[in-house]
Amino acid sequence: MAEVDSWRDELSSFLDGSGVRYTGDPMESSTTSFQMRRSEYVASESLTVESEGSGESFKDQAMGFVMAWCEILMELGRGCRDIVQQNLMNENSYVVKKLGGPCAKASKRLRFLNDFLPEDRDPLQAWSVVFFVFILALAAISVDPNRDTVAPAAKVRIHPPSASRIQLPDGRYMAYDEQGVPAAKARFSLIAPQSFLSSRLTGLPGVKASLLEEYGVRLVTYDLPGFGESDPHPKRNLNSSAMDLLHLANAVNVSDKFWVLCHSSGCIHAWASLRYIPERIAGAAMLAPMINPFDPRMTKDEMKRTWEKWLPRRKFMFSLARRIPKFLSYFYRKSFLSGKHDKIDRQLSFSLGKKDEILIEEPAFEEFWQRNVEESVRLRSTQPFIEEAVLQVSNWGFDLAELHVQRKCQTRGILLWLKSMYSQAECELAGFLGLINIWQGLDDRVVPPSMAEYIGRVLPEAIIHRLPNEGHLSYFFFCDECHRQIFSTLFGSPQGPVVEREEETETAIEEDLTVSASDTE
Repeated sequence: MAEVDSWRDELSSFLDGSGVRYTGDPMESSTTSFQMRRSEYVASESLTVESEGSGESFKDQAMGFVMAWCEILMELGRGCRDIVQQNLMNENSYVVKKLGGPCAKASKRLRFLNDFLPEDRDPLQAWSVVFFVFILALAAISVDPNRDTVAPAAKVRIHPPSASRIQLPDGRYMAYDEQGVPAAKARFSLIAPQSFLSSRLTGLPGVKASLLEEYGVRLVTYDLPGFGESDPHPKRNLNSSAMDLLHLANAVNVSDKFWVLCHSSGCIHAWASLRYIPERIAGAAMLAPMINPFDPRMTKDEMKRTWEKWLPRRKFMFSLARRIPKFLSYFYRKSFLSGKHDKIDRQLSFSLGKKDEILIEEPAFEEFWQRNVEESVRLRSTQPFIEEAVLQVSNWGFDLAELHVQRKCQTRGILLWLKSMYSQAECELAGFLGLINIWQGLDDRVVPPSMAEYIGRVLPEAIIHRLPNEGHLSYFFFCDECHRQIFSTLFGSPQGPVVEREEETETAIEEDLTVSASDTE
C-alpha cells in the first residue's frame, strides 16, 4: 500500500512539473472524462469547418439552382427557335407555303386592333403579353373558390308556338302579335319592328290595354327574319326589311297610312320604311333611335362623344361586326345563346344609367326580359343575330339626309331645260313628309345623345324630345305616364275607337224613332 502511494506521489510531482494538474481521480473516471472532452472537441471542430467552408445559406443555394435551370431552359428555347426558323419558317418550307397566305390575310384584317395599343408599343410583344394575361385570367376564373357559392343562372326555356303568322310573297312565314282595338275600330295603327335580342312580344313593354282603348290604337308587332317564329331570309337587307313591313301591313288589313314605333336598334328598320315606303307611313315614333356608328357624315366630335360612352367590349363587338362578323358567333354562343339567362347589360355589353340600373332589378322587368329573350333565340342560330349586327354597322344603301324634306325640280333633258327658260320648272317635295318624333334620354349610355344630335343636324324637321335623367330603357319599359305622353304627342287628345258604320246606322235609327215618338206624343 505504501508502494502505491509513493508511485502516486512521483506521478504527481512529474505532472506538476509539466504544468498539468492531477486531481487524483481514479483511472476509469479520467478516461471517461477524456473521451467526452475529445468528442466535444471533434464536434466543435467539425462545426467550425462547416461554417468556414459554407459561405452561402440554403436559400441562396436554392436560388442559384433555379437560376441555373432557367438559363438552361432559355438556351434550350433559343435552340428550338433557331431550329424552327431554319427549317420551318423559310420561304421554301411546307408550312410557309400552306399557311403564309391565310396568315397574311388574317394579320391584315386584325391590324385594326393595333389602334387600341399605345403608339410606343411593339404590337407583337404587346399582344403576346395580352394573350398570356388572358390565359392566366381564364385559369384564375376556372379555379375560383367562390364560384360554387353563386346562385345558378336560370335556364332558357323553349315555349310552344303561339304567334299568328302570314305568308309573304317569297314563301316565308312571318310571325306577328296584336294588341289594342280590332282592325275595324282602330283610329290609329302602330307597327313596331323588334330590336336586337328581342321579339314580337316587346311592342311597347307594359302598355295598358285601357290606354290603347282610350286612344283607339291598334299595335302590331312582328319577329324579324330568323327571330322568334319568323322564317329566316337568306339575303336580307334594309330594303327587304321595308318590304316585309309593307306586306305585313297589307296582310293584317291596315288599309290607311300607319305609324312606325321603334326602340334602339329596331329603328334601323323604321328608317328603312321611311326611305322605301314613305307613301304608307303617317309618322314615326322613335325612342333612342340607333344609327350607323361608322356613318361618314358624322363629325369627329359627334363620333368621339358616341364611342366614348361605350364599354371596350361593346366597341370590340361593333368592330368585329364591321370587319370579321363570323367571329361574333363565338361571343354570342358564350352569352345569350349559352342556354342560360343573364342580365341585359351583361348579355349586350351595356353600360346603363342610374334609372336603368334600378329598372332591371325589378322582378316585372326580369320576368318580361327573360320571356322575350327565350322567344328571340327560339331557333338557336347565330346567323340572324350576325345579320342584324352587320346591318347596323354596314352601308344602309341610303343616307338619313335623303329623308330631309326639300324641293326637287326636273331640269334634266333638253326639252325640260328649254321649258324652264320660259316657265318655272316642275318641282316637287322630296324626302319623308310625315312627322318624326324622337325621345332621347340624356343619361343614355347605349345610344348616346350625340346620335340624336346628329339626326337633328341632318333632319332639322325631326322633333327631338330630350329627357333629363332618363336612360336607354327607363322611358320605354313599364312607364304608364311615359306611354301616355307618347300617345298624347302623336295623336293629341284621346278620341277612343272608331265607331263602325253598322253601329252608326243603328244609333241613327234609334234617334229617329225617339224623335218620331216624341212628335206623336
